[in-house]
Amino acid sequence: MIFEQLATGGCRSYLIGCGDTCAAAVIDPELSQVDRYLALASNHGLRIHYLIDTHTHADHFSAGRQLSRRLDVPMVMHQSSPAPFVDMRLGDGESIALGKLRLKALHTPGHTRDSMCLLVENRLFTGDTLLIGGTGRTDLPTGNPEALHDSLFNHILRLDPALEVYPAHEYKNRDHTTLGQEIRDNPRLQRRDPGEFVQMMRNLNLSMPTHLTEALRTNLSGGKTIAQLLSEAAALVSFMSLDELRARVDAHDAGILVLDVRERDAYAIGHIPGARHLPRGQLELRVNDELPDPTLRILTVCEFGRVSTLAAATLRQIGFQRAIALDGGMKAWREAGHPVVSD
Repeated sequence: MIFEQLATGGCRSYLIGCGDTCAAAVIDPELSQVDRYLALASNHGLRIHYLIDTHTHADHFSAGRQLSRRLDVPMVMHQSSPAPFVDMRLGDGESIALGKLRLKALHTPGHTRDSMCLLVENRLFTGDTLLIGGTGRTDLPTGNPEALHDSLFNHILRLDPALEVYPAHEYKNRDHTTLGQEIRDNPRLQRRDPGEFVQMMRNLNLSMPTHLTEALRTNLSGGKTIAQLLSEAAALVSFMSLDELRARVDAHDAGILVLDVRERDAYAIGHIPGARHLPRGQLELRVNDELPDPTLRILTVCEFGRVSTLAAATLRQIGFQRAIALDGGMKAWREAGHPVVSD
C-alpha cells in the first residue's frame, strides 16, 4: 500500500493507493490541500479513483465534491449522508475495490448519523468516531452519545487490537495509535458503562467550531465557501496598490474612477477624495444609470479589500473590462496616513 498522511492544522487526511494497479483514494480531503493531493498522487504514479468523506464535517471544508467533479470520479460517503451530490453510498460492511486493496466501510454513528470508519489491511481510518486519546464530540447536528457508545464498545473496540488507528483529527502531532493502545490509555474509553459514558459526553462543554455554519452549509450542499468566492474573484481582476492610488489622487488623474462600494454611513464618515459611492448590494441594479460608459477604468474600494474584489469581478463579468480593485481597503488607506474626506 502506498500511504500519505496530510495535516491541515488539526485535521488529518489520507492518500492511499495500490502500488500494483496505481489506483488511489483520498480519505477526508480538505479544501486547502487540493493541489497537494494531486501532486502527491502524481509523484507516486497514482490515479485517484475515489474521494471519501468519513462523515459530514462541521469544522473544516471538504474538498470531496470539488475533486470528484474535477477528476470525474465518485464522491463516496455512508448511505445515511444527507448530501445530494454523493455518487456512491456505502452500507455497513460493504467494500470498495481499489486495485488489489479493499476498503471496508463500518457504520459508526454517534459523532454524526452518517459516520463511518474504513478498514484497509492493518489500518483503521476512524474519522471522528475514535481519536487518539479521545472520541468525536456528540453535541453537533445529528450527534448522539448513546449511538457513539454502541459504535465504540460493541463494534470498533472488538476489532483486532493491533490495528493502527488513523483519525480525521489530531492536535498533538501524533501520526497514529493502535486500537489496543486506545483501549488501554484513552480516558473516554474507560467509561464503559453506557450511562456514565453518555453523561460524560453530555457534559464536555466544548466550544463550537469556528466555521460551523459555513462548513455544514457547504459540506451538505456542495456550495462554495466564502474563501472560494473571493479566490475566484481575485483571479478575474487586477489590483492597484495604495501608494499607486495615492499618487493618482494627488495628480487628480481623470482617467480613473474610484468607486466606493461600502454602505452609505461608512462612505459618509470618510472616503478617498473624489470617490463616488455605489453600495455593493445595489451594484447590479444601478450600474447602468451610474456607470453608463463601459470603457471606464473603475477602481473599487471597500473597508478591507474583500467586497471590492467581488465588486470588481462582477463589473468585469457584466462588461466593464477595465474594472480593478484596490489592493487593501479603507482601513489600510487610513493607517498609511493617506487623505480622507467626509460628507
